[in-house]
Amino acid sequence: MQHDQIIWEVINNQFCSFKSKIERERTFCRNEHNVSGLCNRSSCPLANSRYATIREHEGRVYLYLKTAERAHSPKDLWEKVRLSRDYGKAIAQVDAHLQYFPKFLVHRNKQRLTKIHQYLIRMRKLALKVKPKLSTVNKKVERREDRREEKAVKAARLEESIEKELLGRLKSGAYGDIYNFPEAAYDKALTAKEGEYDDAEKDDLERRENEDEEMEDEGVVEFVEDFEESDEEEGDVEEF
Repeated sequence: MQHDQIIWEVINNQFCSFKSKIERERTFCRNEHNVSGLCNRSSCPLANSRYATIREHEGRVYLYLKTAERAHSPKDLWEKVRLSRDYGKAIAQVDAHLQYFPKFLVHRNKQRLTKIHQYLIRMRKLALKVKPKLSTVNKKVERREDRREEKAVKAARLEESIEKELLGRLKSGAYGDIYNFPEAAYDKALTAKEGEYDDAEKDDLERRENEDEEMEDEGVVEFVEDFEESDEEEGDVEEF
């Protein structure tokens, strides 16, 4: 059976992995079962064979109880009691289970239960409020994308200037033969030039066809019916 006083002397005077000394006057405890967060004889969960604490897990509150009768079985050392969501019923359950525990533990557990209920209520209220969705911004990726965009714009402007220059040279007849320059720009300029030549050839062909038709119509003899005499001509004939 464990001896609480010996355990506390070892923890207090030698070493404890849960001890955290921030100030000279006060020493804190990082043990999750500590009911007050302070490192002292009455609040230490290791140096007390009869102990109780309250913890919250996934929105539900549980009362943990430790007694000396279960000290021989570490896996069953803590008794876990699920408390009611109603604050009044939870206080009544704490009073019932901690009836024979020290008043210090009863008072501290009630304070802990009150604090947990308060922040659970705040969590539910915050969950109902509409919040703007925050997203992280990767500056490195943004700078990289901006550089790529600038390079793409410069390349597009360069291609447009090359196409305009090639088209101007093709129109002026500067190229007697085809030299090595970008095929895509040359094909585009050549297609535009061929389209202009095709339109000019079509207009010339239509003009020649119209002239041929007019020349064929000259000198053609046709026979037509006699003109019908008008009323005025008939009156003139009767006078004679």
